[in-house]
Amino acid sequence: MNLKPSENTKIYGMENFFHELSGLYKHKKLPNKILLSGKKGLGKSTLAYHLINYILSENEDYKYNLENFCIHKDNKSYKLLQNNSHPNFYLIDLLTEKKSIDVGQIREMISYTNKSTFNNMARFILIDNVENLNKNSVNALLKIIEEPNENVFFILINNSEKNILPTLKSRCLTFKINFTFNESLSISNLILDKNVLDFINYDLLSFYNSPGEIISLFNFAEEKSINLKDHTISSFISSIIDNNYYKKNKPVKILLINLIELFFLKKYLITNSKVTLINFYQKFIKKIYNTEKFNLDEESLFLEFKSKLL
Repeated sequence: MNLKPSENTKIYGMENFFHELSGLYKHKKLPNKILLSGKKGLGKSTLAYHLINYILSENEDYKYNLENFCIHKDNKSYKLLQNNSHPNFYLIDLLTEKKSIDVGQIREMISYTNKSTFNNMARFILIDNVENLNKNSVNALLKIIEEPNENVFFILINNSEKNILPTLKSRCLTFKINFTFNESLSISNLILDKNVLDFINYDLLSFYNSPGEIISLFNFAEEKSINLKDHTISSFISSIIDNNYYKKNKPVKILLINLIELFFLKKYLITNSKVTLINFYQKFIKKIYNTEKFNLDEESLFLEFKSKLL
């Protein structure tokens, strides 16, 4: 199952948000600075691409299907947005192997907004993972976002588990997005076209899972031919660590860290040594942060976790 937002032709669970945003545009009241905030994996970026497609494909053949909230695969704007080649669209995201979105990326975007267009259509600047902007890039962005050029719209995507500077947040209209656990399960079932709980041990799930996290777990297991029904959270974490699946694979490393945090949560509920566990958890999370920040050896970190807690 492909999770790339620009390629998703349908939205799930976001219909009300889309209806509200498209209604604002229809009545010429769409804010030119929008922040979509929520847990990673909810579909915020997919929602942004659908809104952008709805507006840019208004006068095209195979325009956006409002009735079914979907994009036709022969939609011209869809193909251009997929390739990041639409003249009215500019994407900023964290580059591979980079720690932050740097000021150079913002300056290139500002240069783009200052150029004249070939048409009178709206232009969209999509900044994904906005929490990865560094101080210099935020300051550069603030200058253009306070007084954007006419007919330029900024859509910022924020993983709400990570903070962004209040100076940036205060300049945007924020849409907070959240799903209940049952909604996440229902959406995952629709996307996968199967009942998730028939294939995944309930011990591997938490009430905070987003649909994206559930589907990533399912896709990983399918790729490695792992039967998720046969695993508890402890055995599954051990399997990932023992087989080094996380090495040079950022999505799997994120999956592993999420599972370890879930392990701590479940352990906390049943242990009598809560203070000891909390102290170990805090030290472990700090080590994860330092490992990513200073590019340290992550293998010893995960092996330490396994030897002490699994």
